[in-house]
Amino acid sequence: MKKILVMHGPNINLTGKREPGQYGTTPFAQMNEEFVAFAKANDMDCDIFQSNHEGELIDKLHASMGVYDGIVLNAGAYTHYSYALRDAIAAIELPVVEVHMSNVHKREEFRHHSVISPVCCGVICGFGKNSYILGISALKELLF
Repeated sequence: MKKILVMHGPNINLTGKREPGQYGTTPFAQMNEEFVAFAKANDMDCDIFQSNHEGELIDKLHASMGVYDGIVLNAGAYTHYSYALRDAIAAIELPVVEVHMSNVHKREEFRHHSVISPVCCGVICGFGKNSYILGISALKELLF
């Protein structure tokens, strides 16, 4: 069975409370339960990781080598400026799908550019929590 990791960056732990118009009303824990169940229904084991700290996200990416077959990553605001996170994604040589719950292209100008997109295998945005489901589906297509 393939093993995947869903990674959440800063402030994603407040999903369900923070800006529900952008991120929805589903509580963070419930959202993660749905991702794990969806992955299992698609013959994949899924672990969840969230951190508000750039270094912890980078450490988790490094630790993913040899453990996971692919990663779904919502890097939050780090998407737009973290070259360290970009370099970690490039270094681990695992397929990483970049996801965002909101349509970043309909938001503030600074959110329109991602420094991690060039090292990710694809980008999905604008479908709320379903962006993650689509990301898991994309990994399944890549891995099977």
